[in-house]
Amino acid sequence: MTLQVYLSGEIHTDWRETVMAGCEGLDIQFSAPVTDHPASDDCGVAILGPEEKKFWHDRKGAGVNAIRTRHLLEQADVVVVRFGEKYKQWNAAFDAGYASALGKPLVILHPEEHGHALKEVDEAANAVAETPEQVAQILRYVLTGRLPG
Repeated sequence: MTLQVYLSGEIHTDWRETVMAGCEGLDIQFSAPVTDHPASDDCGVAILGPEEKKFWHDRKGAGVNAIRTRHLLEQADVVVVRFGEKYKQWNAAFDAGYASALGKPLVILHPEEHGHALKEVDEAANAVAETPEQVAQILRYVLTGRLPG
């Protein structure tokens, strides 16, 4: 059985690589949003043409990115959503809500200090992890039924 895992959220750290390294040897296919921040921001105007106002520039990019994101969320067996320490990931909140509405198993990843701010998001999750290593252990357990160590 191949597990399709979508890694959503924060793009400024290497948490995805840590999760994938911790899942080495497992039958998991990972997908993610475009993590090249300028490409993600500018995809709409690069494809559909320039905009004078930043609002419409961002709106075009958000629309194009949403096509990719929604498709990958719908294809996922498990969705992992990371809320980072530095930036507000409003798109991650959307992804968590969309995945939950689709009935997808949901793992939320954030530092302990964000627990209160994300309590409603955490409530929708099947698991809430504080480290990428814990996410990898969850995925390993899901596929093998074995505890870490």
